[in-house]
Formats: sequence, structure tokens, C-alpha cells
Amino acid sequence: MKLSLVLLTTSVLTYASPHLSSRQDGNSSGEASADQWGRCPPVWNTISRELTSLFRSGNQCNDDARAAIRAVFHDCFPDGGCDGSLAIPAELGRSPNTRLTGTVNKLKSVAEKYRVSVADMLMFAGSTAVLVCPGGPTVKTYVGRKDAKSPAPEGQLPTGDVTGDEALQKFQQRGFSAQDLAALVGAHSAARQRDQDPSQAGKSLDSSPGSWDVKFYAETIAKKAPFSLPSDLSLANQTQVGPIFKKFAKSQGQWNAAFAPALAKMQLLGSSASKLVDCTSALPRARYTRDVKAAPINDRYS
Repeated sequence: MKLSLVLLTTSVLTYASPHLSSRQDGNSSGEASADQWGRCPPVWNTISRELTSLFRSGNQCNDDARAAIRAVFHDCFPDGGCDGSLAIPAELGRSPNTRLTGTVNKLKSVAEKYRVSVADMLMFAGSTAVLVCPGGPTVKTYVGRKDAKSPAPEGQLPTGDVTGDEALQKFQQRGFSAQDLAALVGAHSAARQRDQDPSQAGKSLDSSPGSWDVKFYAETIAKKAPFSLPSDLSLANQTQVGPIFKKFAKSQGQWNAAFAPALAKMQLLGSSASKLVDCTSALPRARYTRDVKAAPINDRYS
């Protein structure tokens, strides 16, 4: 799917999820509401600085950053969408989520401190973590969600050994394309595995887990990564996704240009952008457009 940057941005602004949540309560924080002109509440600038400190170790992104990125998927992908249900103990205690417990509880505490919804905090934190990883793009990020009052259904997260065909089918059911899936899986550039093979717990999925780069794609394809999930190896050879893996392996610009709108779409599952407030300006730095313009002309768009 070849889209200009303008069209990519437009697709995010107009996307509304078919999986609107029916598990949310009726309360929202006054701090999280936009001002009378619909601007991002200033509290998110303060939150941005606090999260940046949490997610950075030296000049690299750390384990809290990795967990925050993963938490977006774990909160948003089940029915109900991005509603903060991941932080509910009954859901956070499920086996796919337990490794996220420390980071999610930290983010919940920050949400309570600043009187914003946990749902918004998880989404904003994920976008912040991507930016803290050197090379990460800016993701259009909204606030204004209400928190769920009950856990999401169980068994809806794809596992690390799902086949490429099965993964694509699950993502297509949520409204994502093969390119979206290929781009989103690239977040494994900053990932470490813990549970797929406990004997190798802590091994990264590429050779530079503290940075946001395309080594994940190249090393997965070549089977030279420190560790590869069976699902990633299968996707690298999947009929529709595989060729996109190969394209991204050669182009940081094309990957970032595809990843940013795909994650923004993920963060809108369960919500409509028209009912939320754009807080992208509160992220650590608005760098995406600048990075794309700085890239070689043939490396800018997917």
C-alpha cells in the first residue's frame, strides 16, 4: 500500500474502530479533558517528561520502555480495544501479561498521580517509549478515553508460536493490513523474549535492543538474530507479509513511515479520533516529519 505522508496522517485521523468498548465506566478525569479550544491538557507535558526519564537508561530505551510498547498491543487487541483493562489485576495476572506487571503498575501510579485515565496513560506511554528508543518515529497520539471496569475476554492475543497465516488473519479481523502487521511486528527491534524459551530468557530479538532500527528484519530473515520467535520466522516467509519484511530490512524510513500510522490505528481500537484530543505535541519531541524529510527521497514512503 503506497501512501504519501499526508494520506497516512489522514487515514489515522479518520479511523474509527469497529470494536467499541462496552466495558467502560462513566467517569473521566477533569485533568484529562481538553480545554475549551480542544487543546491538549498541559498535564501531559509533565507526564511526558516523567515517562521519558522512566524509559531511558543512558542513551538507550530500557526494559520499562519495551514493556510499555508491548502493553499497547496487550491492552488494545482484545475485544473492547484500548480501555486500560490491562491494568485490572484479573487481566494483568493472566499468563500473557504477567511480565508486564511491574511496568503497568508504574504507569497506573503515574495515571493516578496526575488524575488521567489508565487507558490514556498506556497509549501515551507506548508512544513515548517508541520515541525514547533512538530512531523511533512520532506516533499521532490521542487522549480522552474512559477506563474499563471489567477485564477483556481471555485468549484473544496471538501467541509467539502462531503461524504467519494465522497472525495475518487475526490482524485483518481487527482492520489491519499485511503492511500494518509487518510494520507493527518491527517493534520487536526493541524486544527481549522471556517466556518462549525460559532457558534463554532475556535474549533480544535483534542485536541492538536499545535502539529502534531495521536489524530485526534483516536478522530475522537471515536467521542470525540472538533469538527469534517462531511467529516472526513464519511471518518473514508469509506470502503477503514476507516481501514487506524484506523491504523494511533495507529501509528505516519506509518502516517508520508505515509503523507510525499502524500504531496510531492500534491505539484507536475501541475509540473514535473525533471524540478524543490530539496530544501528539506533548510527546518528547515531534520528530517524525523531520526524520522522513531527512531520509533519502526513495527511502521516505512505503
